[in-house]
Amino acid sequence: MDVHNVNIDMSAVEPKQYPDNGYPEIALVGRSNVGKSSLTNVLINRNSYARTSNTPGKTQTLNFYNIDDKMFFVDIPGYGYARISKKERAKWGVMIETYLTTRRQLNGVILLIDGRRKPSDDDLQMYEFLKYYNIPTLILATKMDKTPKSKWNKETSLLNKTIELNYDDEIALFSAQTKYGKDKVWNWIEKHTGVN
Repeated sequence: MDVHNVNIDMSAVEPKQYPDNGYPEIALVGRSNVGKSSLTNVLINRNSYARTSNTPGKTQTLNFYNIDDKMFFVDIPGYGYARISKKERAKWGVMIETYLTTRRQLNGVILLIDGRRKPSDDDLQMYEFLKYYNIPTLILATKMDKTPKSKWNKETSLLNKTIELNYDDEIALFSAQTKYGKDKVWNWIEKHTGVN
């Protein structure tokens, strides 16, 4: 899909703040610093529209990116960041769970996992949560430019062994540096939203 116009329509922490125009939504979830902003920038053909940060825990709200007045990407705060208080973490947990379990416009989730490492317990818990609620999920192994191509099959095999995939969920490899995997991600998004 060629993206022409992108706006951050709003940042929300509760349902009454969500957009009400009915566009389909794809949520991006993953650990802090796994590359959600980098993925967004590649998908929308912008260098730094979604701000990338070396400081984990920067995103603290649900950020709704309006894509061509057709759909939204929803950037969800990263999990697994230890330096926020338990109270704050619990608050984020409620905000994220409420969105994922009640939002009718949510058509699918892209779960980003660092492709250089074995999925963490947090990654596995998040996938089990998505599977329990039957939310279509693309598991995206990021930062693949940092792994030699000769090891990519091994990485995919490790993900398949570690994660018990739902029958129609998929695994894909991605690099923000080389844009490898961009077309596959867009194909998955178009399939689940009907937008193209």
